[in-house]
Amino acid sequence: MEIRNYDFAGKKAIVRVDFNVPIQDGKITDDTRIRGAVPTLKLILEKGGALIIMSHMGKPKGKVKPELSLGQIREAVAAALGVPEVKFAPDCAHADAEVAALKPGEVLLLENLRYYPEEEGKPVGIDKEDPAYEAAKKEMKEKQKEFAKKLASYADCYVMDAFGTAHRKHASTAVIADYFADDDKMLGLLMEKEVSAVDNVLSNIKRPFVAIMGGSKVSTKIGIIENLLGKVDRLILCGGMTYTFVKAHGGEIGSSIVELDKLDVALGVEELAKKNGVELVLCTDSVVTNGLDFGTMSVKEGAEIKVTPSNAIPEGFEGVDAGPESRKRFAAAIKGAKTILWNGPAGVFECDAFAEGSKAIGQAVAEATAEGAFSLIGGGDSVACVNKFGLVDKVSYISTGGGALLEAIEGKVLPGVAAIRK
Repeated sequence: MEIRNYDFAGKKAIVRVDFNVPIQDGKITDDTRIRGAVPTLKLILEKGGALIIMSHMGKPKGKVKPELSLGQIREAVAAALGVPEVKFAPDCAHADAEVAALKPGEVLLLENLRYYPEEEGKPVGIDKEDPAYEAAKKEMKEKQKEFAKKLASYADCYVMDAFGTAHRKHASTAVIADYFADDDKMLGLLMEKEVSAVDNVLSNIKRPFVAIMGGSKVSTKIGIIENLLGKVDRLILCGGMTYTFVKAHGGEIGSSIVELDKLDVALGVEELAKKNGVELVLCTDSVVTNGLDFGTMSVKEGAEIKVTPSNAIPEGFEGVDAGPESRKRFAAAIKGAKTILWNGPAGVFECDAFAEGSKAIGQAVAEATAEGAFSLIGGGDSVACVNKFGLVDKVSYISTGGGALLEAIEGKVLPGVAAIRK
């Protein structure tokens, strides 16, 4: 069912959103995810429906943790929706009374779904190596179905609008859909936009197609990189993974992050790029330091910062950002692109002293977008970059999903989408 065509009048709609927002000292520091869900939630209210909102927050791992209670965001949700009150059910598995009292136009927020291990469907307190693990896993999967069935019993229809968790087969993101008729389950407006953005990048490619992959490890991105090498014209690899590629060629990387067991993988990526005719753009010079404090994301007093070739970093120094020549190479590779995908920063952008590489990428992406490119930004760090550098309105689309976006790009089927569209 297409959400715009559904008749919500007089019905209760249970909506899975991603309200896993960062909170500091009791205040939301970034409400992007709440704002992202507003169009779907308002549509349901405007069509005469009653809203039951469910989400997770953090990783309580099946335990009640007050600091991860969704109750603390009620006022923010009410303000975003423009309603006088958001009611609250402190126990999402026993919310029958609160649901029964809900009237059209009213909003009920359920407590953190992950207070229940049944949400994720993983056995708690038992190692995978334990002989009893498989039996415990099977038992938990049955409990997960019952939990999903209970959540489904609260409503007449189900809306999946949490792209950030669409890659997980959790009770509220996929299993719950089995308890609704095909005409009573649908993707929300945000999910539609996310899926469309991914399709735009991977299926409706306008060339040149440039992808930028940053981050610390090759191992976490290898599936995506290999898939992209069959699609892109140019691939920029930056961030901490740079030094695994450099080390694979015998370069000196000082104390830089490296995956010594992935040197052959790095060489394999280079071979695949060559085979597919993809221009691979790597970081040739780096900003290095001997005094980065990762705890405070600051430079220690008296520390030295300098620029060196990426393959000649002195002992005791580590690469923390792309150097000036690499920034120029990145910008040149992005210029003229018609499709752009950016996931992962070029350095430790959280520290202003090491943010220039990521900033250069962001500005180049913004300029290409202004010239007609479609640019998709995904992953928490990349989103934080465009926010930090004031580029939010200068790119085509910012995805709310990190892992979900990466798995979609990798070519995997997302359970949260498949549950609706199967």
